[in-house]
Amino acid sequence: MDILKIVFLPVALLFFSCKNTSEAYTVSSNSITESVYASGRVKAENQYAVYATVSGVLLKKNAEVGSNVNIGQTLFEIENDKAQLATQNTELAYQLSKENSRFIQDKIAELEMAVQTAKDKYLLDKSIFERNKNIKDQGGISEVDYQRVEMAYHSSELNYQSSQKRLAQLRQQLKNEEQSKAINLKINQKSQADFYVKSAISGKLFNVFVEKGALVNPQTPLAIIGNENDFLIELEVDENDMVKIMPGQLAVITLDSYKNQVFEATVVKIYPIMDERSRTFKIEARFINPPKKMYPNLTTEANIIIKTKKNTVVIPKEYLIDKEFVLLENGEKHKVRTGLSDYKQIEIINGLHSGERIIKP
Repeated sequence: MDILKIVFLPVALLFFSCKNTSEAYTVSSNSITESVYASGRVKAENQYAVYATVSGVLLKKNAEVGSNVNIGQTLFEIENDKAQLATQNTELAYQLSKENSRFIQDKIAELEMAVQTAKDKYLLDKSIFERNKNIKDQGGISEVDYQRVEMAYHSSELNYQSSQKRLAQLRQQLKNEEQSKAINLKINQKSQADFYVKSAISGKLFNVFVEKGALVNPQTPLAIIGNENDFLIELEVDENDMVKIMPGQLAVITLDSYKNQVFEATVVKIYPIMDERSRTFKIEARFINPPKKMYPNLTTEANIIIKTKKNTVVIPKEYLIDKEFVLLENGEKHKVRTGLSDYKQIEIINGLHSGERIIKP
């Protein structure tokens, strides 16, 4: 019995000592803001990666990193000997088709004269036929002579119609050949132009990834271009929080490049599709008062403000047990109903009042 007392006494003292040293907190009223965390990067307005549409050896770079470029300016030149030869060959074929078209034009002129001759003969034979038809009704011409006149009329009519068709076909042939050669020339000229990579916007050349002599293809990024003085924030939001995000919400922004500084931004765009790999949604925000110096791809973190409550009962999160209980000062486990929360504190809607003391579990 004495041994049991000796063993129990230190345990009881240890329990009592731990209980007395637990941290106590006096419940108070404060403001609390619910926010959604997001991370991302800074992007230049209209920032895009430059790609070639053809494969080949890079022959020339026409702009340096940090330089300003204009829309349509040639940035890179890719070896295009074969394309040049193909274009020259097409140009020769086009010139040859023009010479052939002059020959066809002469043929058309000859055929137009033939059509006019056939028309004149047709009109003459038609007039003779109509006169003899009236004479035949009066018995002034034999059946044989009448049939001869009628056959001559129908023959000249068919010849006139046939010559018209030949003329129309020849004109269409000339038109088709000219269009075909012109289209082939434009295609080859466009193919050759693809070897000159041009800027799609006016902006700043932020980076170049390739050097002269490199083998490039349509999958090779060549450079990054964007607006020099206009930046936005591209953020990723977890799918579980996305339903809370709306355009116009305020976002509190921090940047690794600006330690201990906080910036404000506004959500301006939500991309309505989830990235299946990261299970996140992409949103864009714009600085209200941006930092003085900005660069593309700066890392950033944001807290997007969802809702704010003032003068409400709040406690530190670490004092909450199983999301619905607290320990009162007398050690009693007490149930509460919670509301808004941030990364440090949580709102107590029901179960506690200002001035009550609770124990950290």
